[in-house]
Amino acid sequence: MKKFFKILMVAVLIALVGWVVFYLYNQTKKSPVVFETKQPEVTNIIKKTVATGSIIPRKEIQIKPQESGIITEIYVQPGDLVTQGDLLAKIQIVPEMLQVNEAENRLAKARLAFDNAKIEFERSKELYDNKVIPESQFLSDQLSFQTYKKDLESANNNLELIKEGVIKKAGAQTNTLIRATTSGMVLDVPIEIGNSVIKSNTFNDGTTIALVADMGEMIFEGKVDETEVGKIKEGMQLLLTIGALDEEEFKANLEFISPKGVEENGAIQFEIKAAVELQEGSFVRAGYSATADIVLDRRDSVLAIQEKLITFKDDSTFVEIMTSPQVFEKRIVKTGLSDGINIEIVEGLKQEDEVKIPQS
Repeated sequence: MKKFFKILMVAVLIALVGWVVFYLYNQTKKSPVVFETKQPEVTNIIKKTVATGSIIPRKEIQIKPQESGIITEIYVQPGDLVTQGDLLAKIQIVPEMLQVNEAENRLAKARLAFDNAKIEFERSKELYDNKVIPESQFLSDQLSFQTYKKDLESANNNLELIKEGVIKKAGAQTNTLIRATTSGMVLDVPIEIGNSVIKSNTFNDGTTIALVADMGEMIFEGKVDETEVGKIKEGMQLLLTIGALDEEEFKANLEFISPKGVEENGAIQFEIKAAVELQEGSFVRAGYSATADIVLDRRDSVLAIQEKLITFKDDSTFVEIMTSPQVFEKRIVKTGLSDGINIEIVEGLKQEDEVKIPQS
């Protein structure tokens, strides 16, 4: 019995050693490497740089009051379309007491002078009718009367204008009615009924009643890094991607590059502007953020492959072409424009060639 167990243990040990040897052999045995291939394809190669910015109207007008006062009516709201001359708001003038007092004193003096001139004119007329005084004296008194009459009218209009902001003879012309000075869309109405507003003067820009812009003419305004600004010039085409309209692509023409850079976050940025070509049926809101791809160069409908398939060594550029299953040979190619992903093949490849994909 003991002999049987010894023989069994030896057999198990031999089997275990054999299994370990077989397992290690399989682990060290390498599978044959199978390389994948890719054919060149006809595509467009676009070399570009990127600028970030926003879409804004080319013409954006701030409407300001001609007189200071209090807003009593507002006739528009953001999004409304207006034409030049449309009524936007109405203000009630709050005159300064000093100006009112001076205007009232001027009116009182003008009335006294007019009353005195009227008496002199009536007396002169009676004497002239009776042939007592010459015509020259009568005409002089008549002119003086008419002059004082105009002074009285002017003083009265001045007081009326200070108190009401309008004179009766002006009709519809009044500084209390704020009208659009241009046609377009109302972008913002930053005031409310009851707000005090002031007119523009030497020391103040004045209160903005409304912001009106022509939404049919938009521009892209962005910034380009100093490392890229030397590669661009006026007239280049931009491809705009608007965050809020990510399914649409807009074209724009570069029309301005700032001659002076501004430091932002440790880098020098140059401002650029480009006229946006709006698409029919698309509404682009003012202030949309956008990314502009500035086309530096492009090749349309050319043979190209992924740049990672090309090997650059010394002055040579080559790829590996499959001549038979999993058999490859090197072939020198001539390349053209690259966009960083795909590269143009000028010579050395055909569209049906199978190019080896290197393993990373």
